Amino acid sequence: MFKRIALFLATNLAVMVLLGIVLSVLQGVFGVSLGNNGLLLVMAAVFGFGGSLFSLAISKWVAKRTTGMHLIEQPRNEGEAWLYNTVKRQAEAAGIRMPEVGIYDAPEINAFATGPSRNNSLVAVSTGLLRAMDRDEAEAVLAHEVSHVANGDMVTMALIQGVLNTFVFYLARVVGRIVDGFISGNREGGGGGLAYYAIVFALEIVFGLLASVITMWFSRWREFRADAGGAHLAGREKMISALEKLARTYGQSTLPSQVRAFGISGSVGPGLKRLFMSHPPLAERIQALRDASASAGVVRG
Repeated sequence: MFKRIALFLATNLAVMVLLGIVLSVLQGVFGVSLGNNGLLLVMAAVFGFGGSLFSLAISKWVAKRTTGMHLIEQPRNEGEAWLYNTVKRQAEAAGIRMPEVGIYDAPEINAFATGPSRNNSLVAVSTGLLRAMDRDEAEAVLAHEVSHVANGDMVTMALIQGVLNTFVFYLARVVGRIVDGFISGNREGGGGGLAYYAIVFALEIVFGLLASVITMWFSRWREFRADAGGAHLAGREKMISALEKLARTYGQSTLPSQVRAFGISGSVGPGLKRLFMSHPPLAERIQALRDASASAGVVRG
């Protein structure tokens, strides 16, 4: 599990550092002064939001290509017809346009939602889920994913990542300038050389890790909200039953990193590992649904 977490973080940091290098090159090409904080912030925002919004725009294409899924356009059998019609009914209840529906081949019990907007989305389930879960449990999983779409989680995550990327790029250069000035003694002609860029590179990694903690915290929070939405669309007991099935059988996710945060389940480690996980423990999610049910019962009583 730790190896998978490290790989995920390394990939995201590598992308951020690459964009940071390009930003540094353009900073020099266009002669952006190290002291011109306003222009530097604008350039950081362009790169920070540009990367996250581009990833959002191609998210469906990436998901289809990396999973090799089969899209259900004309159901080939009763099972595909049930899957398609269930998503259609839930989408109508949630007030969103019908998502594309797909099945991808994987032994794990999982599903995910992705897409650039509430009305341009994709919901996909694994063959492992269809084999292991009964219709009630599968309905709850689909409702969870439709809730992600209805809540606009993909767009919100992209915007949050854009804001965080912006401040990572910006603060790395502002702090880097201060540190480099201190090292060079603020002497004439000091600063802005290779030492400055080495400091910025290191700071981007540090700030990038801190940004990942914030992103993953929000990801865990929205899982509770998607569970509540799934309970509303499919029924609370169905949602609890689906999560209990996942808790009994869940293994390592084979989803590509681009959509892993939007799967129905994810693993959580102890201590610091938890800070970098996209999903809260299944036991906590189940308890949250039970607590909400108990609270509702008290209010009705």
